Amino acid sequence: TGSGGPGTGGPGVGPGPGSGPPGPGDGVGVGGTGSRSCPGACVRCGVGCRSTADLLGRSTRGSPAPVPGFRRSISLAGGGLRTGRTAPPYPGGLSGSFGATPFRGPYIASMTSARTLTSVACAAALALTVPASALAVPRSPGATAAAVAPAGRPLPTRMADTGGGSQLITARARDLRSTTGTVSWWQRYGKRWHRVGTAPARFGVNGLAEGRTREQGTSTTPTGLYDLPFAFGLAKAPAGTTVPYRPVRPSSWWCQDNASAVYNRWVDPRPPDCAADEAERLAGYPAQYSRALVIGFNYHRPVRGRGAGIFLHVNGRGATAGCVSVPARAMARIVSWVKPAARPHMAIGTDSGPTAITRY
Repeated sequence: TGSGGPGTGGPGVGPGPGSGPPGPGDGVGVGGTGSRSCPGACVRCGVGCRSTADLLGRSTRGSPAPVPGFRRSISLAGGGLRTGRTAPPYPGGLSGSFGATPFRGPYIASMTSARTLTSVACAAALALTVPASALAVPRSPGATAAAVAPAGRPLPTRMADTGGGSQLITARARDLRSTTGTVSWWQRYGKRWHRVGTAPARFGVNGLAEGRTREQGTSTTPTGLYDLPFAFGLAKAPAGTTVPYRPVRPSSWWCQDNASAVYNRWVDPRPPDCAADEAERLAGYPAQYSRALVIGFNYHRPVRGRGAGIFLHVNGRGATAGCVSVPARAMARIVSWVKPAARPHMAIGTDSGPTAITRY
């Protein structure tokens, strides 16, 4: 037996209810990160930490402690090993293969500690005398949203560009028609990227569109790699915030008037050449703009008609009008985490195709 370190579980997913005309917000989603505790590598049979946990079909979400009331068994096709007495099945069952020998069975034997989990895993491996690398583990339903490649490389290492800084936010959707996906934030230490957090996300009511050719008024989220000029909100800046944070007042607007000299800019107050019906009064969206980060899409050299007012903000009721939104707690964490000295950027894209996030 041995001891292993902590690991990271997958993102929680949960788009919430809500309907109505397109707006800047999104449906409430409930989710979060899980945690994973590994029983460690076995010094007798050489089963690695990750393989041991997967062999037993352990849940990697929530508490690593055994779930009371359930007992497990290992049942191997064609004979081999069976332990324990029949009991109510544990959610998920046990399945996989050792080399050419598949296995599937209910959870039966009582497991009271991580040490016991490791012992059973080692016994199975010894009985079959195959390396842990032969173990095939079914992917979870949410595996398509995972931010690592099969080889285990973090997403930023597979991207064409990350902006040159040491902080990166990725917003990833399944395809251009998707209105939901995953936002993750990453920190680089030396040459290695580490995922700091992840949250369920929503995109435009009409999905996503290539940022270089996007048209204003299409309610699509622009793909691409962008900087994050500043943050704003009706709520106070979270503790530890260092990014410039502008408080929203009743006179704060975002101009989207193509004829205005302040197109795609924060204005306070709104100037005469920016029509009220071509601008967004920020205080009018108290939930969505409780906290937000400006995404630098079409910001530094605005192209009229391309689009204005693209933010990362808090969830609203339905799909957004082109922004990216996340739950309030995630937004607060991101705002306090972003550091201007780290030159943070945000990449928006799809899993594959011409708008794949790895192409930006």
